[in-house]
Amino acid sequence: MNGQIIITEAALASLIGLTAHEVPGVVGMAPANFRDGILKVLGRAQSREGVVIAKEDGRFTADLYIVVAYGVNIPTVARNITDRVEHAVKTMAGIDLKATRVHAVGVSHG
Repeated sequence: MNGQIIITEAALASLIGLTAHEVPGVVGMAPANFRDGILKVLGRAQSREGVVIAKEDGRFTADLYIVVAYGVNIPTVARNITDRVEHAVKTMAGIDLKATRVHAVGVSHG
């Protein structure tokens, strides 16, 4: 009997969020929408905060909303996130992302 493995969008978002947090220059993730902002205020933010997963033409896309450290090269940090996220998703989940978009929405001084 052959089993089927299903990876939920929530699990994929968590994997992506955890991977992005490991990239030097990333201070944290920003709420991607109003609901995420409310959950953060209520203390229920999770590793998938700041990650929006969507399906386009049957393939997953990922939008990451990040806060970077003051003084870092934002395009380099974004490229590093994209490379690491796409590699992690491919090796750990067996999924090729159609697109990975990084949105630097804030800069933190400390």
